Amino acid sequence: MMRRYIALIPAAGVGLRFGAGRPKQYVEIAGKTVLQHTLDVFLSHASIDKVVLVLSPDDAVFQTGINQDKLLVLRVGGATRAESVRNGVRELLQQGWAQDDDNILVHDAARCCLSTPALERLIEKAGERPEGGILAVPVADTLKRAGDGSHIGHTVERAGLWQAQTPQLFRAALLLRALSEKDLSKVTDEASAVEALGIKPLLVEGESSNLKLTLPQDEIIVRLLLESRGKA
Repeated sequence: MMRRYIALIPAAGVGLRFGAGRPKQYVEIAGKTVLQHTLDVFLSHASIDKVVLVLSPDDAVFQTGINQDKLLVLRVGGATRAESVRNGVRELLQQGWAQDDDNILVHDAARCCLSTPALERLIEKAGERPEGGILAVPVADTLKRAGDGSHIGHTVERAGLWQAQTPQLFRAALLLRALSEKDLSKVTDEASAVEALGIKPLLVEGESSNLKLTLPQDEIIVRLLLESRGKA
């Protein structure tokens, strides 16, 4: 049986930092929500067998108007991203919608500028690796660690430092095992949970354009990126 590729989009957050009065994944850019732009990347890709959207049980905004057989909506979102991913993967396995060896590609709902070449690069380089892999970019800026107050404590050596992105690709069984801890409050991404098991995921070079909509000013950059690709 061939290993499948299943995209899992946790979208149960409220996006407080964005300050739009609604979850940032529902902000509209050129007639589509950020979430719709994100889903389109995976729904249109031939290598992705299923796209799983994990929503909060209380989500009253999402409209099931996307006529796509590949899309599965699960209302099992938790209080944190890690909980939402864990709940989603567990539901997929329990219901038989995924097998242990299927690859789960976890992607931020608000990271709607993922390019097809970056997605394909991750699948090609990490898809057959048992340790999985993530998209990431080498850190370009000089990094400062704060000391007392607002003063610089010291400069951080940036050689070998990478900024993690998504998708983050792992086998379903491994991902569920990594996220099975009762306290997931300190898990900031799937890779860190896998690393805690002593496993070292592969770094696959991503693109700086694969940014996450976090602050209001990010909307301008996202709009320009989508327009340059004819999507806005």
